[in-house]
Amino acid sequence: MKKFRKVLDGLTTSSPINPGGSPVYGSAAGTPSAAPTPRELDIQETLMSEHFQICKTVRHGFPCQPTALAFDPVQKILAIGSRSGGVRLLGRPGVDCHCQHESGAAVLQLQFLINEGALVTACADDTLHLWNLRQRRPAILHSLKFNRERITFCHLPFQSKWLYVGTERGNTHIVNIESFVLSGYVIMWNKAIELSTKTHPGPVVHLSDSPKDEGKLLIGFESGTIVMWDLRSKRTEFRIYYDEAIHSVSWHHEGRQFMCSHSDGSLSMWHLRNTAKPFQVTFPHGKSQRDGRKESCKPILKVEYKTSRNSSEAFVVFSGGLSYDKAGRRPTLTIMHGKAITVLEMDYPIVDFMVLCETPYSNEVQEPYAVVVLLEKDFVVVDLTQSNFPIFENPYPMDIHESPVTCTAYFADCPPDIIPVLYSIGAKHKKTGYSHKEWPVSGGTWTVGSQTYPEIIITGHADGSIKFWDATAITLQMLYKLKTSKVFEKPKSGEMGRSAELVEEDPFAVQMISWCPQSRIFCVVGISAHVILYRFSKHDANTIITSLEVRLQCDMEDVISPSDTENTPCFSDPSGHSPQPQPPSPRSNTPDSVRDSIPCLKVKDRMIRMPPGYQAELVVQLLWVDGEPPQQITSLDLNSAYGLLAFGNCNGLAVVDYLQKTILLCMSTVELYGSADPFQRLTRSPRKNRQSTSDTCMRGLSYFYSDSKKRIRTSYQSLTELSDNQVSLDLERSKSPTSAPYSPSLHNDPRGTGEPVSNLRSCHYSPVFYLLDNESRENSFSRSRSSSVSSIDRETKEAVTTLQFAESYGRKSDSMPTPCLWVGTSLGLVLIIPVSIPMDEEERQEEPVTVAPTGTVLMLKGSVLRFGFLDCGGALIQNPYEVWRDLHAPEDPDRPRKRKLVNFSPSSSQEACGDGHLAVVCSERQAKVFLMPSQACLYVHNITDSSFVLRADVVSVCNSVCLACFCANGHIMTLSLPSLRPLLDISYLPLTDMRIARTFCFTNGGQALYLCSPTEIQRITYSQEMCDNLQEMLGELFTPIETPEAQNRGFLKGFFGGNAQTFDREELFGEAAAGKASRSLAQHIPGQGGMEGMKAAAGGVVGDLARARIALDERGQRLGELEERTAHMMTSAETFSKHAHELMLKCKDKKWYQF
Repeated sequence: MKKFRKVLDGLTTSSPINPGGSPVYGSAAGTPSAAPTPRELDIQETLMSEHFQICKTVRHGFPCQPTALAFDPVQKILAIGSRSGGVRLLGRPGVDCHCQHESGAAVLQLQFLINEGALVTACADDTLHLWNLRQRRPAILHSLKFNRERITFCHLPFQSKWLYVGTERGNTHIVNIESFVLSGYVIMWNKAIELSTKTHPGPVVHLSDSPKDEGKLLIGFESGTIVMWDLRSKRTEFRIYYDEAIHSVSWHHEGRQFMCSHSDGSLSMWHLRNTAKPFQVTFPHGKSQRDGRKESCKPILKVEYKTSRNSSEAFVVFSGGLSYDKAGRRPTLTIMHGKAITVLEMDYPIVDFMVLCETPYSNEVQEPYAVVVLLEKDFVVVDLTQSNFPIFENPYPMDIHESPVTCTAYFADCPPDIIPVLYSIGAKHKKTGYSHKEWPVSGGTWTVGSQTYPEIIITGHADGSIKFWDATAITLQMLYKLKTSKVFEKPKSGEMGRSAELVEEDPFAVQMISWCPQSRIFCVVGISAHVILYRFSKHDANTIITSLEVRLQCDMEDVISPSDTENTPCFSDPSGHSPQPQPPSPRSNTPDSVRDSIPCLKVKDRMIRMPPGYQAELVVQLLWVDGEPPQQITSLDLNSAYGLLAFGNCNGLAVVDYLQKTILLCMSTVELYGSADPFQRLTRSPRKNRQSTSDTCMRGLSYFYSDSKKRIRTSYQSLTELSDNQVSLDLERSKSPTSAPYSPSLHNDPRGTGEPVSNLRSCHYSPVFYLLDNESRENSFSRSRSSSVSSIDRETKEAVTTLQFAESYGRKSDSMPTPCLWVGTSLGLVLIIPVSIPMDEEERQEEPVTVAPTGTVLMLKGSVLRFGFLDCGGALIQNPYEVWRDLHAPEDPDRPRKRKLVNFSPSSSQEACGDGHLAVVCSERQAKVFLMPSQACLYVHNITDSSFVLRADVVSVCNSVCLACFCANGHIMTLSLPSLRPLLDISYLPLTDMRIARTFCFTNGGQALYLCSPTEIQRITYSQEMCDNLQEMLGELFTPIETPEAQNRGFLKGFFGGNAQTFDREELFGEAAAGKASRSLAQHIPGQGGMEGMKAAAGGVVGDLARARIALDERGQRLGELEERTAHMMTSAETFSKHAHELMLKCKDKKWYQF
């Protein structure tokens, strides 16, 4: 009965166990299952579901597809609107906030409530939104949806609560900012123009009140009609009919004249005393023709007319207006100051610009000091106070997209000395010639939080460049830039032939990166099937780059059939190291049919001077074989303590000793199994689509930049119907096989479309895929995962999808951990390859390193993505590493440079638990925890059945360890370790596109990032603790600042009518005077009251308490500001009373004629 009860307990609590000790698939999807362990493991798991919560932290980079620009001259805060409905708010460095309209409608215009901590946005869905900027996470307070008219232009006078809104029909409506309701006062287009006019004036393109009289509104229509509307008398004061269409209008500060920009490239000046015709018309860039007329030019889309106290000449700044005959000229911004005309050429088209002035009052001398220029892909600020108009150095990371981002890596809790070192090296290469003045956008406040640690983000780009960014404390600052293309010879025109055509215009594009912060060794994988290893040095050096070439390609003629699997594949002579191949140098006239043993790129073979920083030491390139280009590298790992580098692709695996500059292993994946290959490899006909393979095996980088009509295709079929039995194979001991008698074959798509074998899932830091253009497919993920697919449709090719060096056990019989290479494949197999490394430093430089596959095989569902290692106490085992040493530093006889290794052996980190460790293996469908060296499967968890995992990482959170996963359906999951309990499962993204898929990565501390647009990096957190502390980490957008007082214009100017006239808008626009607007015209939508930042919070008591605490903090903050304002008002009142009393005593005895 006891035995029977134990059997029942085993059936109900664990997966069935096969004789080998590994469970078959018996647990339901989403439920972990445990097998009886060889011995009890007393591991206390501290992580609970309450420790996790998804929340966006900060967004870096240039706003994608910008549309609008605004600036608060008192708070000195800048706002940028985008086509996707985003609003970016920028202040001093550290003050950077992203807001998003839920509708996703493009932002047409932005209007700050100057010095009020609020912003009005007008969107393409004809909705006005009022944003509250007095909280760290801005939120919408009110929205107003127009139902019958399209919004074209908005204007909010300074210190006014009434917003003028122009529409496509030519009408002007007025909105109360406080209540966000329409006034009954409407300026209809047919009342603004003459009754005799037979044509519609067009949409409203400009609205502004007169600097001389706020009761008069200037309305500009697209057709060229300009109307001065008297708000008090509700009639037109004057009308102007001009032949050319109007794009913008700008007032002189005195209010007597204004300037218009037109579609023919002209600027017209108008005086209020004579509106019959302009008193001046100029074509700034137009040449005089023979008949005396000016040639037509491109439209001047915007003009600003600003006066300066130090100069009698005004500044006229405009965009566009170039003559049509100058084709191909770059977009320009023109600055006219007197007779001097300065044309500034921009790299990208100008979206909008603003002249920044000292005063917010429109009726005062403006004193312009800078011009903010918003380009399609850049953001420039020009200094107007210097005659040569230099630009300011941009403190924001706006150049992430300088070249398209192709991969990312995120490192939290880096060594503290690495950031200053990288910054000091990168600062030597910074550009010069910037303005020496302080950055003008200096609003807000930001302080470094108490819980900060060094963080570094690395981005790889299409031009082969690598950028290191300081990401500490939710900021982003450029540290260092590395150009990998300098390692190779520049291909001359006509050279490289077919190879250059295959990789298109980006042969150096970065595909994968691997970095060891402790040893500062950096490794890059490029799109042209090359690997570059860099070492860091503070000194320059003259050196020759070592180049190794690897023939890692399957022969087309060698096909593996079912009968072939019964025989052991032939190994090459294992008696020594592989001989270095001696291929011919690349030739430009080599046809594809005979191109063989030639790399895609030519490494510089001469002495090269390398500046301080990262210096290339070794380049490994895959070779062409029989006219076929090398397959792209899909996995990479390096270990500085071992001095080894490993990489693999869909053909096999290569291991390189970068200390001795030799190739240790070069084998096809099938050879690693030996005689007991667990799969049947069926015969295919690979030659029929050979051209297709050649075209697409290296092409695909250009598809990285476009998401429309593309999808991810991976040609490796998961064999889900096979049991994941553990297979123990005894392979022959081999040091350096170089042959690869294994044939690639094409995936036989059941839909009949033959697609080439191409799986570019990056195992190391970011998933990178081929994006195959297929117009008939939507932008989504698709993986064929049916278990009923017959074996004839299965892909016989098996790619190496992930690699990791670790101190582990290569065999069950091992008693001590040794250096091992864990290999994961696209068919869900895990191989453990022991590596024998000489321990003595001198022997390490001379004695050979032995790589000996043992045949140990573990199985999972789906492609293997990640490995992780825990000791028997549940703590994460760090990889061993070499302490950094500068190889090019001057020799010190007292301190010889020796290798210093730091080893985290499982046996040394656990004394009470005895020998052994836990291995965490995660695939795209499943996660397993194995006990080593017995290789017993302790825990299994089926992560997903309906989707597949794109990214998985073993990370440290809250002083513990968990497995974080990101799925193709947008879900973010975390699993406890080692029990694989689900802790978090949130649908974070409704749709995952290719850009997110290849750039998403987790890191320690509960953080992650991905490329949310071609130009922006979005950082998120999945830690409840960081979500709670996020409010104090973010910058303050609003700081209480006293509004500057208006200048006293003097007695004579006021006496003769020069002073601006004020009037009470409430009397005209209020409900008492104007009545209510039609309800069908616009619909008021209340906002969400400032708690938008908590929308992504997890439910439960913890989330509610966090919300309540943040709300209480905001309320306390507002009460504090109110108390400060009250005290300030009391002080001002006392001062005013004192001055008034003194003035009364001084003037009480004077007669009226004495004043």
